[in-house]
Amino acid sequence: MSVDLDAKIRHAPRSPGVYLMKGAEGEILYVGKARNLKARIRAYFTRTDSRAMIPFLVSRVRDVAFVITETEKEALILENNLIKEHRPRYNVDFRDDKAYFHIRIDPSEAFPRFQLVRRHKRDGARYFGPYPSSAAAKETLRFLQTICPLRTCRDRELRGRRRPCIEREIGRCAAPCVGLIDSVAYQGLVKDAVSFLEGRGKALIVELRKRMEAASEALRYEEAAALRDRIAAIEQTLEKQRIVSMTGQGDRDVFGLHREEDWTQVFALFVRGGRVVDQRAFPLIRLRAETGELLSTLLVRYYDGAAEIPDEIVLPLRPEGSEVMAEWLTEKRGRSVNFLVPKRGESRALLGIAQRNAENTLRTARLADHRPEEALRLLAEKLGLGRPPSRIECFDISNLGGRYAVGSLVAFREGLPAKERYRRFRIRTVPGADDYAMMYEVLKRRYAGREALPDLIVVDGGKGQLGVAMAVLRDLAIEGVDVIGLAKERDEPAVGPSRLSPPGISETAEAPEAPADAVLYRLHPSARGRKGAGTPSPDGGGRQSAMGGRSEDRVYLPGRKDPIYLSRWPAALFLLQQIRDEAHRFALAYHRKVKEKEDLGSLLDQIPGIGAMRKKALLIHFGDVRRVRAASIQDLQQVEGIGREMAGRIREFLDAGNPTGRAQ
Repeated sequence: MSVDLDAKIRHAPRSPGVYLMKGAEGEILYVGKARNLKARIRAYFTRTDSRAMIPFLVSRVRDVAFVITETEKEALILENNLIKEHRPRYNVDFRDDKAYFHIRIDPSEAFPRFQLVRRHKRDGARYFGPYPSSAAAKETLRFLQTICPLRTCRDRELRGRRRPCIEREIGRCAAPCVGLIDSVAYQGLVKDAVSFLEGRGKALIVELRKRMEAASEALRYEEAAALRDRIAAIEQTLEKQRIVSMTGQGDRDVFGLHREEDWTQVFALFVRGGRVVDQRAFPLIRLRAETGELLSTLLVRYYDGAAEIPDEIVLPLRPEGSEVMAEWLTEKRGRSVNFLVPKRGESRALLGIAQRNAENTLRTARLADHRPEEALRLLAEKLGLGRPPSRIECFDISNLGGRYAVGSLVAFREGLPAKERYRRFRIRTVPGADDYAMMYEVLKRRYAGREALPDLIVVDGGKGQLGVAMAVLRDLAIEGVDVIGLAKERDEPAVGPSRLSPPGISETAEAPEAPADAVLYRLHPSARGRKGAGTPSPDGGGRQSAMGGRSEDRVYLPGRKDPIYLSRWPAALFLLQQIRDEAHRFALAYHRKVKEKEDLGSLLDQIPGIGAMRKKALLIHFGDVRRVRAASIQDLQQVEGIGREMAGRIREFLDAGNPTGRAQ
C-alpha cells in the first residue's frame, strides 16, 4: 500500500457517500456506496471483508476517491449513475439497459388509443407492463384491439378522416373519426380495456354478460352478438393463465436467483392484479461477488429504467441496503414499495417457481456452451495431463454409516457418457464407515485385470481419495494413467486421518484437518441426497462457507499441495461436474436399491415360519418393504405359499413392530 493511499484511507470521511477505487492507470476498478465511508474502506484493506473478490480487487487498487452525500439514498442514486457511466471491472455489469415496452392509454382524452412506449412518464396516463419483448407487447395489443376496438390512428388523422379506414372494415376499430360511436360509448370500451389490463378479467366478464342480456332483451341482436364474442375471447385468454394468485390482488415482482460458481442467473415473474402476466430471464451475470450486492445492483439498475414499480418486490434474501432502496423506490413511484422475503404461503410458492426457472435457465445456458472437444483440450492444458483424455472413468462411494455400502464407476468417451462401460460394486471387505478403504476396494477390483485402462481416472473427493487412487495404481504397477480428485469444500474431512486406512496409504496422503465449526453450503444439485450434505444457503445457491472461504469445486493433482480452481474455464469445469454428478447419481441409485432389498429381507427373516422360499415369493410379489407393511391379510394371501393362517401371523408380526403401517 502506498503512503498516499494509506493516508487517504486513514483520513477518509465518516459520512455517507460513494467511493471509487482506481488502478495504476487511473481507471476505475470499483464503485461502492456506504453509510460510513471510512469504516467501509478500512474493511477492504484490513481483511475484515470476507468477500471472495476482495483480494483480487485490493491487489490492484492504487488510489481511492470519495464523493460525500447528504443521505444514503443520494449515495445509492450516485453509485448507480457512476456504475452505468464507467462500467467498472469489479462491479456487477448489468448491460441490459434498454427500456421495456409498456402499453399506454390516456383516459382523459376524448377518444383514447393504445400506444406502445418504452418510457414511463408521469403524465396522468395509464401504463401497463413491462413486456420484455416487442412481440409480447404487440400480441397483447392485437388481442385488446379485437375485444376493445379503440382507434389506432394518430390525432391528426382522427381529425382529418372523412370515411372509415380498413381497421373498421375488419372489426378492429369503432371508427370515432366518422361518428360511428359517441364519446360515452367509446369511454365504455376504454374502461373495459383498462379493466382487462388491470387483471380484472372475471369482473369484466360479469359486466359484459349483463350488457349482452340487456341488449338481447332490447332486441339489439348485433350488439349482443358482439358482446358474446368479446366474452368468449376473454374467457379463452383467462384459461391460459395457469398460474393464478388466489388470495392477494396486489402487484408484485418476484425475483428468483440461482448461483453456480461465478455464474448468477435471475428470473422474474410479474404479478399484476393477482395474476402472473409475464416472466423474464435476465442476462447471465459472471462475477465473483456477494449475492446481496449482485441483487441490489440489479434491482437498482432495473427499476432506474422504465420498469413499472409494483407494490411489493419478492426476493430470496434482503439485498444490500434494502431500507434505502425501498425509500428510493417509494419516492420514485409515489406510493409505498415493500421488500418481502417469504417463508411460507403463496409468495413463497411463486418464489419457488422463479428460483426453479432461474436454475433451469442457467443450466440450459451452460449446456449450450458445452463443447466436449474444447473441454477435453482445456482439461489437458490446465491440469497438465499428458494428452486430452478421450476415455475418462469416475468413481464414487455411497453408504449410510458403513451400511449398504456400494461403489459406482461411470465412463465417458470423447466427453459423452459410455453407459455400456458403467459398473456398480457391492463393498465386500470393509467393516464400518471407512470411505477410503471402500474406494481402495472398488478401484482395485476394477483395475486388477488391467482391462481397457482409461486415459484419466477421477475420484469424487479430495487429497485422501486421490491418495487412495495413487496407492491402487502403485500396488498394481499401473503407469501412464492420469489421476485427479474432484472435491467441494465440504468433501474434506472435519477430523484427522481415517481410522481405518487402506493398505499402502500413508498418513500424509490423507486430507488436512478442517475447522470443526466450518458450516459449508451446497452449491450444486449433485449434493442432493449425499451423506453429510448441507442445506442450501438462503441466497439460492451459495458461494462461500460460513468461514468466508471458497466453496467451489477444486481439482487435486498428484504431487501438488494446493488444488486447482477451474472456474475461469467453465467448459472444463462443467465436464468434470457432469461426470462427477453422473457417478454420484449412479452410486446413490444402487445404494437405495440395496437398502430397500436388505431392509425388506431383514424384516422377513424375523417372522417365524418364513423361510427362503416364502421370503423370495414375498419379495417378488410386493417388491419393497413399504408395500409389505401396508398389505392386508387378503393381500398377503395372494402370494404363492401364503395361506390365511400364515398371512395372519405375518400381519400380527408387522402390527406389533409397526402399528401404524397397516393398511385399513
